[in-house]
Amino acid sequence: MGAENKTDEEKQNGDGTLFDLNDYTIIKEGDAEILMHAKNEVFYNKTQVNNRDMSVAVLRTFISQRKQEHEAMLTRRRTKAGNKVPDAKAEIPDDSGQHNGESNDGSEVLEDASHNESCSKPEEETKNLRGKGREELKPPRVLEALSASGLRALRYAREVEGISQVVALDNDKASVEACRRNIKFNGSVACSKVESHLADARVYMLTHSKEFDVVDLDPYGAPSVFLDSAVQSVADGGMLMCTATDMAVLCGGNGEVCYSKYGSYPLRGKYCHEMALRILLASIESHANRYKRYIVPVLSVQMDFYVRVFVRIYTSASDMKSTPLKLSYVYQCTGCDSFHLQPVGRTVSKNNSVRYLPGFGPAVSQECSDCGKKFNMGGPIWSAPIHDQEWVAAILADVKSMKDRYPAYERISAVLTTVSEELPDIPLFLSLHNLCATLKCTSPSAVIFRSAVINAGYRISGTHVNPLGLKTDAPMDVIWDIMRCWIKNHPVKAQPSDQAGSVILAKEPVLQANFSRAVASLSKAQAKKVARFLPNPERHWGPKLRAGRQITSKHVSLLGPKALNGINNHENGDGSNHEDVEEPAAKRKKTEESDS
Repeated sequence: MGAENKTDEEKQNGDGTLFDLNDYTIIKEGDAEILMHAKNEVFYNKTQVNNRDMSVAVLRTFISQRKQEHEAMLTRRRTKAGNKVPDAKAEIPDDSGQHNGESNDGSEVLEDASHNESCSKPEEETKNLRGKGREELKPPRVLEALSASGLRALRYAREVEGISQVVALDNDKASVEACRRNIKFNGSVACSKVESHLADARVYMLTHSKEFDVVDLDPYGAPSVFLDSAVQSVADGGMLMCTATDMAVLCGGNGEVCYSKYGSYPLRGKYCHEMALRILLASIESHANRYKRYIVPVLSVQMDFYVRVFVRIYTSASDMKSTPLKLSYVYQCTGCDSFHLQPVGRTVSKNNSVRYLPGFGPAVSQECSDCGKKFNMGGPIWSAPIHDQEWVAAILADVKSMKDRYPAYERISAVLTTVSEELPDIPLFLSLHNLCATLKCTSPSAVIFRSAVINAGYRISGTHVNPLGLKTDAPMDVIWDIMRCWIKNHPVKAQPSDQAGSVILAKEPVLQANFSRAVASLSKAQAKKVARFLPNPERHWGPKLRAGRQITSKHVSLLGPKALNGINNHENGDGSNHEDVEEPAAKRKKTEESDS
């Protein structure tokens, strides 16, 4: 691999200039290899291997599903037309998921020639949208809007069969140079499929409307500023992959900031990470609606320190009207763990027509019926399903069949297994330990509690977001009745009468809970003892430094002492602490004074 006829110490950049290989570390992930400079000039995050593996798995499934949808569409058309070539004016349904007629086949040279992509576009699109040419499903084009080193784009090109082109963008010159260097370093396959451009992703996506079958957004922080242009850049039936790493904002640390970025107010409940997923989905849907488009989530996960969503995007003014039915406000009691959802909209059917109306309210009274405390209101959030279970099953099967090709196989298979067992139609979840903390009681085992819910006639499952989280369609009064029955057999100490737990326990249970072991109290994965929640693979697992930041000893909590020692060894050759990795003298003196 790499440029031919060059020594090990001397390689060629994408622009033809030479560079010294000794200044770089070769990082291999999957089938791709990249060169990383010791000075942290371009951002690379090792922890995102889970993210990249999951994206590769979803992309493979998307290509397969897209092909099946296209074949089904052709079968319907031929059946309807009596096996004749369809009329030139025949229209394709918006949800067919096929390619939108791009002219670029992915074989462009490496030089920045983005203006060539739009040449003669209207004529060629018209030609492909009509008649026989439209029946051919073109290989998908992928846009990685924020490429940095280009590792993700290279993995897509080298590992996912059927991709015609990957366009990697960045507005940082050093990142584009690094990306082009890595494309060259990965050989002919990468050179033929991957392009790197120096461009503002927002402008590029706006000027390439509906041209990409897949758009990948993985910013350092919030993706909110890219969403408006991203939803316009995805072809009908295409896929938007989006990551948000600003979890402190999405989980309620700064509610006003979250509202300004995503148009939703977060609540600080145990379910905050799932709420973060649903806030992001609601925000994407809001941006899509402005262009008569809507989203269909196929997979939404919270892993490590971020949330990641995979959604299909379609265009339909009539289907877009259903958006208020998929959104809800959340009322969270300030005293106990009771929460309630208030749908934004509802429908009324009369004869063959459907009317869209505002949702009925209020969903709750001024005071909680369980403990008497006030409610906080958050949202709106996406309250429709956040996964397509058929997709999840297909992705998981693909991952298991190709486990050797996923560096993070153990982690992503565990997440997908847990996702596959979630109740798809239940927004948010309860924490059994939180319920017990409110009542100041010992906790029943998860199996006993789940059995009581099932025996009462309701459904219950775990959640991939939290090992202690429980999704159920049982109303809160049933949940509290089960806990009251549990406490009758496991008494608690007397508490002040004004506390939420005391108010709840003062009421007699209406439902008499049955704690006998239910058959479905364990999921299939639990019964087979399949790992579902894995520990972090190493200490200091989390987001790393932005590119260009000077690495000093204060970053030991992020990188770990071994990483700093490795940098010192590379810089100085002897493992001693000198210059670049030392703190400034004034700052070091101030730190020493504070320590003393």
